[in-house]
Amino acid sequence: MLTGYHVAVMGGDARQIEIIRKLHAWDAHVYLAGFDQLNGSFTECTDLDFSGPHVEKLDAIILPIAGTDDQGMIDGIFTNRMIALETDWLKKTPKHCQIYSGIANKTLKKIVKDANRDLIPLMDRDDVAIYNSIPTVEGTIMMAIQHTDYTIHGSKVLVLGLGRVGMSLARTFHQLGAKVSVAIRSDAGKARVFEMGLTPVDMREIDSYAMDFDYVLNTVPAPVVNASIIKKLPSHGLILDLASKPGGTDFRYAEKRGIKAILVPGLPGLVAPKTAGNIVANVICGELQKSKRKVEE
Repeated sequence: MLTGYHVAVMGGDARQIEIIRKLHAWDAHVYLAGFDQLNGSFTECTDLDFSGPHVEKLDAIILPIAGTDDQGMIDGIFTNRMIALETDWLKKTPKHCQIYSGIANKTLKKIVKDANRDLIPLMDRDDVAIYNSIPTVEGTIMMAIQHTDYTIHGSKVLVLGLGRVGMSLARTFHQLGAKVSVAIRSDAGKARVFEMGLTPVDMREIDSYAMDFDYVLNTVPAPVVNASIIKKLPSHGLILDLASKPGGTDFRYAEKRGIKAILVPGLPGLVAPKTAGNIVANVICGELQKSKRKVEE
């Protein structure tokens, strides 16, 4: 339980709703910022007063999965206002206050570091990323079906990256009857792809491969789906970029070439917010309980 614990939840999407519910179930005192359009759905919560005494009570701050933008601003679908996360404001929180975020860019890392607080980027955790890959894969299948007029079964699929999401994508599309190739960089990755019964593609030599793929699924947050790849794709090809913004695809060239390319980060929050929210909520509450015990000691 988190009785007596004070937690602020700021901005985000429907996943945050599940986090708020879980915090209440664990008896935490919850402050909200960026939820003014929920029309009183959480009357037991308190609106966070950024200039009031609430700040000095906070044991934890929970940011959206996307964290902040490059200016340190927090967005949310339940408000029309952007929330600024500032170092001077964070310094007003107790020294043990922890900052939770899905991912963390350089701006967020600097803000928290300058305030001398602990930042916990949840998507860096293997357990969260693996659990999260389940709704991500389901959402990718949904997008693949919606945006094409051919079946996944029998199609040719290129997955870029064999991380926690890439591996789940490759395995699932293979099980659906697709002919799956996986672009990797390491010899260990090549061996793993071979062991999975799939076709390895050397990322370092990818420009030399024939790109006769129906689907290109990118998980690499770097410019890997470039013009030299896109120009070889068939006109009916679909690129789904699951990497964090701005993705790893040359979207301008894809549009010029007439190839449909869609950036779809945060798929779990779009297709299964309740499940995705529960995944994050369970981890956060577990970590907060550990932190609470340390503070009490």
